[in-house]
Amino acid sequence: MRAARLIKMVLLLQSRPSMTAAELARELEVSERTVTRDAQALSEAGVPVYADRGRAGGYRLVGGYRTRLTGLARSEAEALFLSGVPGALREMGLEDAASAARLKVSAALLPSLRDASRTAAQRFHLDAPNWFREPQTPELLPAVADAVWDDRRITARYRRGDTGVERELEPYGLVLKAGVWYLCARVAGQGSFRVYRIDRFTAVDPVTGAGTRAERFERDPEFDLPAFWAERAEQFARSLLRAEVVVRLSPEGVRALPYAVGAAAAREALAAAAGAAADDEGWVTVTLPVESEEVARTQLTALGPEVEVLAPAPLRERFAAQAERLALLYGRK
Repeated sequence: MRAARLIKMVLLLQSRPSMTAAELARELEVSERTVTRDAQALSEAGVPVYADRGRAGGYRLVGGYRTRLTGLARSEAEALFLSGVPGALREMGLEDAASAARLKVSAALLPSLRDASRTAAQRFHLDAPNWFREPQTPELLPAVADAVWDDRRITARYRRGDTGVERELEPYGLVLKAGVWYLCARVAGQGSFRVYRIDRFTAVDPVTGAGTRAERFERDPEFDLPAFWAERAEQFARSLLRAEVVVRLSPEGVRALPYAVGAAAAREALAAAAGAAADDEGWVTVTLPVESEEVARTQLTALGPEVEVLAPAPLRERFAAQAERLALLYGRK
């Protein structure tokens, strides 16, 4: 542990003109007294660490000293490519690897470029979870992430309704969608790829071969995680649309429809009606795929007077009754 800390101290001093004992202690998560001892140990080992005395003093490297200890480990290099997603790194247990990778890259840069990581971090930030919902990290996410990185087969037990299911999986990739973690995996022995919510996993264990060594799998070189996820996400969204409603939309209703019912459903409905002429009032009639009449009622209510439900009849009647109640409510003196 101390050797790693000493290396990190050298890299910190190499990446900045000087640092105070308090700054080093904060970065290294040790006391200032430990920083003093570490600086003395480095100096005795031949690393030219110089201590400036006084209130504005600190530690610095003398004579343009440069260490070659900047080679990235594989885990650090992989984590570096995810460094724009700090919350996801933390949840997968990769925060320390990413920090070490950024530090090594910073130490290797020219002095004029060493503030690049700080300037970028202050200009771009990804906040993945939805609004108004406290994000929860699945307890088994780090174990799943380790298996994904190492191409290790796992036995996963998860909840499906009121029952428990066990599968042997080849974990290909992780997806963070609206604050929810998903695993894209191939079912061992079947060849089919499926998507699993990690917060429904109750246990994850490595599959072991001879002895106690974890069994690895051969990845399909043709597998494309972003393309696979996009296809499955679209399939999932379409699978929810099991009913249809017929509506008239004003020009404003046409513009607002994607925000009320979802872009995919709105795009499909408007494309199908593209060849139909608008009526004398400029309204167009479209057949809209929806999850259910109840969901459609909630979604279309957001359009207010910019939509008229034509069918099915029960839904139209509910909108008519709702309109009468609104008229009475706002007609009161």
